[in-house]
Amino acid sequence: MAGAGFCPPPDPATGFGPRQVSKSISAPVAPSPVPTPSLAKRMKKSKQPPQVTKDLGRWKPADDLLLINTVLQTNDLTSVHLGVKFSCRFNLREIQERWYALLYDPVISKLACQAMRQLHPEAIAAIQSKLLFSKAEEQLLSKVGSTSQPTLDTFQELLHKHPETFYPARTAKTLQVHWQLMKQYYLLADQTVQPLPKGDQVLNFSDAEDMIDDSKLKDLQDEVLEHELTVADRRQKREIRQLEQELHKWLVLVDSITGMSSPDFDSQTLAVLRGRMVRYLMRSREITLGRATKDNQIDVDLALEGPAWKISRKQGVIKLKNNGDFFIANEGRRPIYIDGRPVLGGSKWKLNNNSVVEIANLRFVFLINQDLIALIKAEAAKITQQ
Repeated sequence: MAGAGFCPPPDPATGFGPRQVSKSISAPVAPSPVPTPSLAKRMKKSKQPPQVTKDLGRWKPADDLLLINTVLQTNDLTSVHLGVKFSCRFNLREIQERWYALLYDPVISKLACQAMRQLHPEAIAAIQSKLLFSKAEEQLLSKVGSTSQPTLDTFQELLHKHPETFYPARTAKTLQVHWQLMKQYYLLADQTVQPLPKGDQVLNFSDAEDMIDDSKLKDLQDEVLEHELTVADRRQKREIRQLEQELHKWLVLVDSITGMSSPDFDSQTLAVLRGRMVRYLMRSREITLGRATKDNQIDVDLALEGPAWKISRKQGVIKLKNNGDFFIANEGRRPIYIDGRPVLGGSKWKLNNNSVVEIANLRFVFLINQDLIALIKAEAAKITQQ
């Protein structure tokens, strides 16, 4: 049997092989006490490394897969910490320790790989859609001109030309959405950031209020103020319930934007005014933009996107002409910027597809339903011919 490669079982006392029997008679050895079941459990638990159990509890398989793929994309753990949303709020040190553990700790690496293999394909696809864009990918996207009106075919052709640069899970729709975001923040190659106007400017109340350091203010408890805030909170909640009951009457619908939401149009949407927090669906030929108050009801309340105290109650109007062109008219005190060009009060400007609309530091992208507008133009042409 020894010639066949059989290894005798290890000795439980030494672990190195069978014990050699001595010919000399030795003194009897007292048997060791048998551990109780509770003591055996404690000994078994103490053999497990505590760090492994802790890591398995906080780091989910989806977090490990997202960490690995994002690091391979960016090669920068700081960018991963700033730009990736995990299931828990990990700090930079925890992300570094987890990455090094996946690389050099065989126990954690093996357990993590086994858990990641059990993920559902739909969960893997959702994780891959959240990956950050690398610098090489953004450089290729920045070469698409801001005034070129690109379509899905443009980005599909970009994927075919540079398959080694783009992540395999990227789609033409993903590239188009990221390009629109880059255009919105003036990150394209042919865009430049407009400098702030110089000169002596009068500091208004809102700007002075922003400069106040709240940490230096004393926090005094005022019972009367607390009561007024409670009453105001109840009143606002009552108004919210009334608005929820009137949602079906709105001509402009507001949708929350998430990572998985689709920006496609339906058969009734003429255009979309898309921001970072909400998007406004334009379903009538004329809508009003501004800041809604109790006495002033408008179609598009810009306060849902962000701070709107600098915006007029009726800031502007977007109209669709019979020839299929969209125009925005400024009816407020502050200028509206269209692709970086100021539109002063009383003026109007034509809106194109993918135009960037900026109102008091709130930026939106204006998207046009090209198919529906083409049908409107065809109907207008028929009427003109008759």
